Amino acid sequence: MRIIVILAFLGILASLASAFIYLMRDKGGSNRTVNALTVRIGLSILLFLFVLLAHHQGWIESTGITFRPVQP
Repeated sequence: MRIIVILAFLGILASLASAFIYLMRDKGGSNRTVNALTVRIGLSILLFLFVLLAHHQGWIESTGITFRPVQP
């Protein structure tokens, strides 16, 4: 699971970096920046859905951390 999540994060960062490079080089002359950001959004959504599926299937478990209100 960790490897899959790490690879997804690296893909998201690579897409973000390529969008930045296209933005600097093309100066708005092409759609490559938009395409790279679209890929980044798609990868982020897929990662989120994969984590939800993994939790539902029992492949990962929550940590059990509970938030308690602070009592004065």
